[in-house]
Amino acid sequence: MAVARITEIIGGSSKSWDDAVNNALERANKTLRGLTGIEVTKMNASIDDKGNIEEYRAHLRITFVLEG
Repeated sequence: MAVARITEIIGGSSKSWDDAVNNALERANKTLRGLTGIEVTKMNASIDDKGNIEEYRAHLRITFVLEG
């Protein structure tokens, strides 16, 4: 029987929300094994004093199977 865990991470990008998601997933792949899925739960951005987006942020829930 497999047991899975969910962890939440936030990815950032100066380009786009898609890039922020990909950055988060790329980083998770370096640390976690057995990834089975992601859910984007929230997207937001930081802006500068002129109202321009400085950083896109994507909040992800990543599911992975526990070893053992």
